[in-house]
Amino acid sequence: VQLVESGGGLVQPGGSLRLSCAASGFTFRSYAMSWYRQAPGKGRELVASISGAGGNTNYLDSVKGRFTISRDNAKNTVSLQMNSLKPEDTAVYSCTTVVGRQAYWGQGTQVTVSS
Repeated sequence: VQLVESGGGLVQPGGSLRLSCAASGFTFRSYAMSWYRQAPGKGRELVASISGAGGNTNYLDSVKGRFTISRDNAKNTVSLQMNSLKPEDTAVYSCTTVVGRQAYWGQGTQVTVSS
């Protein structure tokens, strides 16, 4: 299983970023995918998750209405569209999945929201 994130960067408050995670090594469409984040000095928190078929999604309360998780099962990718970004969204964002009771993580991508 391999997960590779991309799309992070520096953005001003109110701006947007789109994160992507390319997955390989497992039957992507059969597994839920999630995005987590970890800010400096804080614990890791679940930001959003999506079911294998994409019909069910869940979000952290603080990002509801601003972030959208989606997946393309033909391309084995999961994305996180982040709008109206706030400084408190600054963190390392990682995609993850659980396959055969084993959790797999990407290397993470830094998102910094600052003026």
